[in-house]
Amino acid sequence: MDTFSKRRLIILGIFLGVGAIFILRLFSLQITSKTYKQFATRNVLRKITIYPARGFIYDRNNNLMVYNKAAYDLMIIPREVKTFDTTELCNIVQLDRVELRDAIRKAKQYSYYKPSIVAGQISPDIYAPLQEKLYKYPGFFVQSRTLREYPNKSAAHVLGFVGEVSPKTLETDKYYRQGDYIGVSGLEKAYEQELRGIKGVQKSMVDVHNRIKGKYNEGKEDTTAVLGNNLLTGLDANLIAYAELLLTNKRGAVVAIDPPTGEIIAMVSAPSYDPNLLVGRQRSKNYSVLDRDSINKPMWNRAVIGRYPPGSTFKLANALIALEEHAISPLDRFSCSGKGSKPISCTHSHVSPLAVREGIRESCNSFFWNAFRQIMNRKGNSEESFQAWREYITSFGFGQKLSPELSSEVRGSIPEVSLYDKWYGSRHWNAMTIRSLAIGQGEIEATPLQMVNLCAMIANRGYYIMPHIVKAIQTPTREVRQLEFEKKVVNVSPENFATVIEGMQAVIEETKLQNTVKLDNITICGKTGTVQNPHGADHSAFVGFAPKDNPKIAIVVFIENAGFGATYAAPIAGLLMEKFLNDSISPKHKDIEQKLIDTDLLDVKEVKKSL
Repeated sequence: MDTFSKRRLIILGIFLGVGAIFILRLFSLQITSKTYKQFATRNVLRKITIYPARGFIYDRNNNLMVYNKAAYDLMIIPREVKTFDTTELCNIVQLDRVELRDAIRKAKQYSYYKPSIVAGQISPDIYAPLQEKLYKYPGFFVQSRTLREYPNKSAAHVLGFVGEVSPKTLETDKYYRQGDYIGVSGLEKAYEQELRGIKGVQKSMVDVHNRIKGKYNEGKEDTTAVLGNNLLTGLDANLIAYAELLLTNKRGAVVAIDPPTGEIIAMVSAPSYDPNLLVGRQRSKNYSVLDRDSINKPMWNRAVIGRYPPGSTFKLANALIALEEHAISPLDRFSCSGKGSKPISCTHSHVSPLAVREGIRESCNSFFWNAFRQIMNRKGNSEESFQAWREYITSFGFGQKLSPELSSEVRGSIPEVSLYDKWYGSRHWNAMTIRSLAIGQGEIEATPLQMVNLCAMIANRGYYIMPHIVKAIQTPTREVRQLEFEKKVVNVSPENFATVIEGMQAVIEETKLQNTVKLDNITICGKTGTVQNPHGADHSAFVGFAPKDNPKIAIVVFIENAGFGATYAAPIAGLLMEKFLNDSISPKHKDIEQKLIDTDLLDVKEVKKSL
């Protein structure tokens, strides 16, 4: 056989081999493959995301504060849509024709091949009739979801809410797809990765009538969704609900902390709102209404956003610094009269002269002005003395964010040397120039969280644990992982705390507060504050802790435009401490309780001096 004949046979063999391969492949695809047989019968492969239920949130007593309820999203894949009865579909899912048209238009703009939401967060009542008639709407299908449910209708600012994921997040986090939901605020945001779980995938075959005919590839490519982790918190749901009741028709904040652990027991901002308003298909509408309320600002968490002068509650910090710096001794006395007491004078008559204990009890402005002046005279010049004072104050937790869980928290403000140098010139200012700092006014701004943290530090006699809400994470298998938080120790001697605490005990037991705050079986220590407000009536403030030894709760109550601290803030704090420690309110405090609930301070013209 010549060379030409051999080549012809080789080429012919190649063609026959290729042809055989094609024939075998076609036989496999068309006859033996179940996958392509399903497509051949005009079935459509549909990939459905299985969304895990978000983790639950529990309070310190294992009461559920947040759980889930069933909901559904009506999805669309534009390329599969046929002509359909728009009127009937609109009636079923309770959309108007414009909303449906816009949803379909947006879906087409996003992708002809990927699913998009047409109507989100459909309730089970709507889902039932929709499922019966879904076969009429090729290209549409229903995807299961869960919505958050808040049984107590309280703690909105702490718990936060869930909303649709933003375009920016879609670009940076591949976990999410358009239409997914994500924690937007509060614990829902701070612990999003713990709460959200892991998505699953289910691949199904759907016929021309939009009916699922079975699993694709016998379910071998399906994955199971993993439930989100639960959050175990230090919150007390009952105390939060009671605080919100006491703050009815008032603007302000309450924060309570367990001093030894730093766990936040309660955090309330008023006016508040029912967190269930930001769930479901009315979420956007309700959010707009709440957000536009520029007078009451119900979306604001005043506990961490409110920047207030701390007023006389800050005198506790100045007393500790003066004692630790040996600027004064526990026995040093200052008078409320004479040249040395000016220019800051007292707002009420009391015994004079006073030492630290009585100065705290009477909240004597002149005493604390003299103590502050002594602090400012300790170093070589005012700048050095002020810087030393400022280092103490910031070590107490002021001028910084305290909780990584609360993204909206602000730092407050503790002035720096550079500010006064700018205003007055270097070496041209002194204690007299910045005297308002002596009584918690002037350039100081603090949040209620920072105020109660000071109180917790005093209750602990020299340290605080970074305030936090969540104490542990619980997996779906019930395994618990305890969280750890930093302990901050301050440079103040134990004996100086003892002196200040004696003064705080005297505030409760030797003033008019013995009628409204004092408890028969528990020793309470506290300090009132009347915060000067250039924009209207003064604010009412109180910080305190109980019991005196082995404290279980430290609390701040801050009520805007309510006047004297002893009038509103202190009695509210007293009731909250009594509720937490005794689980009930004594008969002798029932009248005060009702008066506080009934008092409306939203439109204050003149502040009463007593209940």
